[in-house]
Amino acid sequence: MNQEAWKQPFFSSKMPACAVKGHWASFCLVDETGSGKAYGGLAYTIQDSTGQQYSGRLTGEGFAKLQGFYCGPVVLALEGLYSGKEAPYFGLSTRETYKLPITELQIRAEQTRFVAADGQRTESNPAQHQADRFYQVEVRDLVRHVAHLPPLAPRAYQPQRHALRMMAELGFGPPQPALSGVVLFPNLHTLLEVRPLRALRPMLSGDDRFCALNLYQLALMSTLSYCDFGQEPPTRPVDQVSFPLSPSVGNVFAEKLSGYQEAWKVDGEQVQRFYPLYEEVPYSQRFEIVPFDPELYPQNRSELAEKQEHPARVHFFDDEQFGTDTQAFITHHDQVILISVRGTASGVDALRDANAHQVPFAEGAGKAHEGFYQAYRAMRDFVLQYLGQFHDGQRIVICGHSLGGAIALLLAEGLRRIPSADYNILVYTYGAPRAADSEFSEGASSLVHHRIVNHNDPVPSVPAPWMNTTTKLWVPGAVMLFSAPAPGGLLFAAGLVRVGGNPYQHHGEQQHFMPIQLADGTLSSVLWKPGCESILEAGCNRALQLHGDMPDRANLLKQLLQANQHFMTASYIPAAWATLRRWQQTVDIQGPLVTPREFELIDHALQTMTQQLRDKNRELDRRRPTNQRSYGHEHNQALNAEIDRLRTSRQRLESLRWRRLDVRDVYGSQAHSADLQPSLKRWFSHRENREISQLASIPPPSHSDRGRPQPLDIDSIV
Repeated sequence: MNQEAWKQPFFSSKMPACAVKGHWASFCLVDETGSGKAYGGLAYTIQDSTGQQYSGRLTGEGFAKLQGFYCGPVVLALEGLYSGKEAPYFGLSTRETYKLPITELQIRAEQTRFVAADGQRTESNPAQHQADRFYQVEVRDLVRHVAHLPPLAPRAYQPQRHALRMMAELGFGPPQPALSGVVLFPNLHTLLEVRPLRALRPMLSGDDRFCALNLYQLALMSTLSYCDFGQEPPTRPVDQVSFPLSPSVGNVFAEKLSGYQEAWKVDGEQVQRFYPLYEEVPYSQRFEIVPFDPELYPQNRSELAEKQEHPARVHFFDDEQFGTDTQAFITHHDQVILISVRGTASGVDALRDANAHQVPFAEGAGKAHEGFYQAYRAMRDFVLQYLGQFHDGQRIVICGHSLGGAIALLLAEGLRRIPSADYNILVYTYGAPRAADSEFSEGASSLVHHRIVNHNDPVPSVPAPWMNTTTKLWVPGAVMLFSAPAPGGLLFAAGLVRVGGNPYQHHGEQQHFMPIQLADGTLSSVLWKPGCESILEAGCNRALQLHGDMPDRANLLKQLLQANQHFMTASYIPAAWATLRRWQQTVDIQGPLVTPREFELIDHALQTMTQQLRDKNRELDRRRPTNQRSYGHEHNQALNAEIDRLRTSRQRLESLRWRRLDVRDVYGSQAHSADLQPSLKRWFSHRENREISQLASIPPPSHSDRGRPQPLDIDSIV
């Protein structure tokens, strides 16, 4: 019979394209080293051009040969589903929602490794010369349901996908593209190099104890929360979704990390490269983005309209119903559920969120900032639904920056208070304002919360302890609000004082970046736990030099121009990176955490603060009538207590001169992981991480890093 020209290359010129038996084909599955042992014993199916199906198993070397099939190409598939009980595969394939069609082939591919450290394909395979045809394939080439698998990686020797269309036109099996598998041609031996199914995931410590690893990693994840989810189409998908937008949450987790690519960009305008510390894991143990497959999952069908589920709705919260402008993402693997909450990025509801009114924290003790509480309540059901689907005893790690940190705290305490749940929660926040009152903080004392503060970031100073109380200790008469660092609209609001009530109070263990300038003029910082409020207030109060009852305008504008101290990419991330490098070096050389020169610089700052508090104490006393002057006055008591706390802070600082770090201080629960050294080797392969400046001084921000994220926003400040 005659053939169309495009079909002729697939057939021998001496062989008619008709249903005649008597032909053979052989094939071998191998890894990138040319060994087929990883795939030995796998079950396979082959269909010929008449639709007849043959089945068998690979030999111990991954080889198989089929003889006597009908003339023409055949299609090979390896779709045998996993039937064992091994974790996490059994759990993933049997869970109530989004059961994954995990095949035996997938598990074998997850147990192989890349030859190249970066996961790039090799140019050739050692066994390639033994074959008539050589294809570089992936698991998704050989199975039908592929939505849960990574996107295809670039390859030089790809199977001829259009051959499937040819087979469909010949009447073989279902129509293409539903037809799955790799086409093998008759009377030829084909070598199939299967790409390892490995992924990268950010290393995290599950310890309660603070560590430099989590400090850095969660700073990056907190910043990523400012990105879109990046799904295309964003709503009402029909048959498939993709995540082409970079950077975006979906692109990082579903594309780059799933495809073994190191992602470093967590902000669209970011220039400096800050690579997370990644560990290589079997693909099924990555941070998951659920698949979209309407054929497998009825909840994915587009006819459900507003009730349709897709990855963006499962993993990404972007509040429209309640109008709080709250945004967050959530993902998980077998050990960790990660929740990252974004601060406000627009001014739509900023003025309402700026309301410092306190409302009862219904889930527990005390009262919370009304705007922050409303934002937490808006996302609560979203989080609970996700946990109901995917929580299986993992550590829940919650992080957030600015307003996102305040919401993260309320969310963590709300989850902890659920009687029927047993959630094990760990919280890291960056530049977060006070979210609730002292009663809340006391009631949530058992919640593990590491609160990171940049010394020059004014946001953690608000709402001030005196707000909504009768005592105005720090800044009488005015509240500073920021709408943007440039051009810098300003708003001063008064009258936020309520009679009675408990003062706003920070929760958690403060980790404070204390800035210093090294001898060569470069900036560095020391991360420590001062334990007193005056250090926290100092960065903000320098801008609020009062003239009468209003801040000095010039100083306040200067503070606005230095608002990058609140940004993540320009401030918190570089400082966190410097701390990780510094602590790594400290462990390597077994040196002290604070050098004598650093102690001298910070000690001088503490002495200055102590003197300022004493001067303020005397000034307040002089303002009162002579017959009312007494060191028993509430102002005197508060200031004297703070002076005592400063003295204690200095003692803490001095102890750092002799403290020696251990590996667990740096890497937490990952300190003795077998994956740590390979992960560090990968991390140090990047030039940016090999640079060792004096005591890991903070890398200077580029100009493009000053704008995003995140401008000071009104709801974060008050």
